[in-house]
Amino acid sequence: MPKQKTKKGAAKRFKKTGTGRLKRHSAYASHILTKKSAKRKRKLRKNPLVSKADEKRIKRLLPYA
Repeated sequence: MPKQKTKKGAAKRFKKTGTGRLKRHSAYASHILTKKSAKRKRKLRKNPLVSKADEKRIKRLLPYA
């Protein structure tokens, strides 16, 4: 049976945690940071987990993750 292909766009955006969940980057953290409060920017530094609803869809794009 041939090897499955990983969706490279998804591979660059998501990382697997030790428990098998997926980490993602926060949106709205790249530019126009002057008008955002310090508290908001501090919260954007964290890498949240992908929601349970979307996890199955994304794991299908990453067969070896």
